[in-house]
Amino acid sequence: MFQHILIATDGSDVSDRAAKQAIDLASRLGARVLALHVVPALPAYAYFAQGIEGAIPTPDEASREDAECLERVQRLAKAHGVPCELRSVVDGRPYCEIVAIAEREGCDLIVMGSHGRQGLDRLLLGSETHKVLLSTRVPVLVCQ
Repeated sequence: MFQHILIATDGSDVSDRAAKQAIDLASRLGARVLALHVVPALPAYAYFAQGIEGAIPTPDEASREDAECLERVQRLAKAHGVPCELRSVVDGRPYCEIVAIAEREGCDLIVMGSHGRQGLDRLLLGSETHKVLLSTRVPVLVCQ
């Protein structure tokens, strides 16, 4: 069935829950995972989005958080005996990088969390998960 699962993570609680589900699935199927964290290329955008959510990290905090979200996935994968590759990239449109890497690396499933934003938050922040769903032929498992 699925042999190479891309886990798109942003370090949020919903993203961590999605990673747990992806690793559980990978463990059951004997699949490997690629944990991907896409850092927005435009710091102003990142600060704006995080400002709307109520917390703007310093650059050092942001770098540490980026590394920690991938390390959490790696620890979980190791605990379940799932081979795991980590990758962090910078791109102004994270959904494009998620789709491109999934296709380039031959991933047969993308697992992502969805914050379930509504109204103004969805309009201003957008939905990377929704954009991935519309932009790829690779199946996408969306977790909340």
